[in-house]
Amino acid sequence: MRKIEMVDLVTQYQEIKDKVIEALSEIMDQASFINGPIVGTFKTNLENYLGNQSIIVPCANGTDALQIAMMGLGLRPGDEVITPAFTYAATAEVIALLGLKPLFVDVDERTFNIDYTQIEQIITPKTKAIIPVHLFGQCANMEPIMEIAQKHHLFVIEDVAQALGAQYTFANGTYNKAGTIGHVAGTSFFPSKNLGCYGDGGAMITTDKDLAVTLSKIANHGQTSLYYHDIVGVNSRLDSMQAAILNIKLPYIDRYIEKRQKAASYYDYLFESLEQIITPYRASYSNHVFHQYTLTLQGVSRDGLRDYLASVNIPSKTYYPVPLHLQKAYNLNGYERGMFPVSESLADTVLSLPMHTELDEEQLTFIADHVIKYCNQAI
Repeated sequence: MRKIEMVDLVTQYQEIKDKVIEALSEIMDQASFINGPIVGTFKTNLENYLGNQSIIVPCANGTDALQIAMMGLGLRPGDEVITPAFTYAATAEVIALLGLKPLFVDVDERTFNIDYTQIEQIITPKTKAIIPVHLFGQCANMEPIMEIAQKHHLFVIEDVAQALGAQYTFANGTYNKAGTIGHVAGTSFFPSKNLGCYGDGGAMITTDKDLAVTLSKIANHGQTSLYYHDIVGVNSRLDSMQAAILNIKLPYIDRYIEKRQKAASYYDYLFESLEQIITPYRASYSNHVFHQYTLTLQGVSRDGLRDYLASVNIPSKTYYPVPLHLQKAYNLNGYERGMFPVSESLADTVLSLPMHTELDEEQLTFIADHVIKYCNQAI
């Protein structure tokens, strides 16, 4: 049996190795390292993949994508931004960096995504935006979120870093790709993502042509043309080598997603009679692209299981052990333990198992057998 990895990028690379080497050699030969032609090619190809007249603005990473999106929307210090308490810190980080005020809400215990029913009750005259995070590979419930935003004249910034390629289905049966529903979205091409490069990379997604122009300016020092700066910007560019790798991997993304879904279904099958765990929930309004396969444990020690798995060379991860409202850096509103019980419970009970495109049934069975063994011993 091959060594089990949390994410096996080495084996995935073997299939595309020749294409990657050829593409990188071409960039080296042309010395087109920054804003080379391949960046534009990838931008167009990703726009075509997402559809819905999407406009892609590449940037250096997913955190920059969120920050530039908020700058492009004109948010100002003191403005409030609503986001879930259970997610990675980057979402709150950029809010704080811009002098904005994060307002946290709890998440749905099944999907782990923002509980839209709690949003409206915390909106104030200072609230300007909502950032739903499509956590672990499944869309937040965007239709009611967009209705709330429209009612209160709020911007919606989708954090699609973990769900690129997922599809949201509206009540009338129409559908959109994740990232093409809100006013703007930010995504990451970190290597472990479903579409990942071999370094840092990111992009913004919007259907608003004027906003896209503004975002492009901000990402390039606020320039309209070289040395002419109309607005305050940043330096955030997707380099040509990363764009080349992404352009090679983009045609594989749906196959990558199918492999992840197949692995997740096999996990589900192996765990179906195990009462101590809850397997990932699939919402009716979104498919799941399984950036992570995350269990919720019942009556067994999460940390104990993680340590046991490590002892038999099975990696696992805890996403996220401290919810944002209890983080020292982002607790700007005097939040206390107990205010967001679902987020706090998940922080203590969830565990993500290996999930990637190269998992085979032997590895999945080995992982599941040891999870089952530990849970049965813990009864």
